[in-house]
Order: sequence, then structure tokens, then C-alpha cells
Amino acid sequence: MSPTLPTHSAEPQAFCPTSKRLLHNATYMKRFASLLLALVVTSANAASTTTPAILNHTLNPLLPGKPIALSQYAGKAVLVVNVASRCGFTPQYAGLETLHKRYESKGLVVFGIPANDFGAQELASNKDIAEFCQKNYGVSFPMFEKLDAPLPKQPLHAALIKATGQAPQWNFHKYLIDRAGNVKSFSSNVEPLSPALIAAVEAALAKKP
Repeated sequence: MSPTLPTHSAEPQAFCPTSKRLLHNATYMKRFASLLLALVVTSANAASTTTPAILNHTLNPLLPGKPIALSQYAGKAVLVVNVASRCGFTPQYAGLETLHKRYESKGLVVFGIPANDFGAQELASNKDIAEFCQKNYGVSFPMFEKLDAPLPKQPLHAALIKATGQAPQWNFHKYLIDRAGNVKSFSSNVEPLSPALIAAVEAALAKKP
């Protein structure tokens, strides 16, 4: 009598290890390609935000710290104001702070630059200026150190004057730089929350870098 051969039930074939590796590699390559594409897009966007020449300057902060390269604000709209603590226009600090908070998230930054050009109306030390601004107006926008030279000789203001043909005639003169580096000038009499300045700010923000 012939021996009975063992029988085996039909079972599904196990997934081939080689196929698993191929699937893993394909998934990895897709992820890598996605990351590479994201990197290329990010780099292209960064390259497209070139620094306007008007922002190729460095200023020292009001309180001791590292010099600040204004190029970090490329792509934003910038309002530059020469400020003083004992001027009839000093209450404009309140409007500048409101303007800053209202449009900061949309790309506006306000620069306060203390100067003693007109009527010697600025406080003696940077520390005194910082305390005055914080105590009286809660200033949170960037403030820079008090100038030790007349405004026309300070490199940033020299460039602003050249760009507009208008030099400050008193404290709280305003220069608005749009995202592309174009500059508009506003006299001290133009209030920070005036319709004219607000319209200009919104137009500057709408401008593409």
C-alpha cells in the first residue's frame, strides 16, 4: 500500500521582502521629492524679497544691544520718524503706537529715531528716552539710539532726504518706505492717524516687494 502524502492547505503567499523594500523606497523618494520642492519654493520666495537700497543701513538700538541691520525689514513697509520727548508734537507717540499695532501684522514697522536737531528738545540719555517712551506712551515699536550728528549727516536720513528731496523741518517728520523701497515724505503736522497717512500706509502695504 502506497504511503499517503501529506496535504497542505492553500495559504496566501507572504509579501515578498523585496517588494516591501521597493515600496518603502518609493514612499521615501516621494517624501524626499516633496521636501525638495518645498525647499526650492522657499528659496525662490526668499530670493524674490530683495533688500531695497534705502534699507542697507545699520542702527544701534535705543538701549544697549547688538547693531540692527535694517535689511531684516526688507519686504515690509517702514515708517521712519525723528522723535523728541519735549516737543509740541511729542503726543504723536500715541498715534504712532496705535498705527504700529494696527498694521504690524500686515507688514508695517515704525522706527523712532531720537534727534536733538530742533530746539534741543530731546532728553539727555538713551535710558531717559526709553523710560519716557515706555512710561508715557507704552511704545513697543523699534526705537534707536539718539543721534549724535545732525539728521542730514546720518546715513539713513541722508538717503531719505536724497530720495524725496525733502529734509525734516522739525521733530516728528515722517518718511514712509513701501515694500519696493519707494519713499514718501510727510511733514510734522501730518498726524499718524490722519486719513492722508493711513491711506499712504495701506498703499505701501499693498505694493509688492
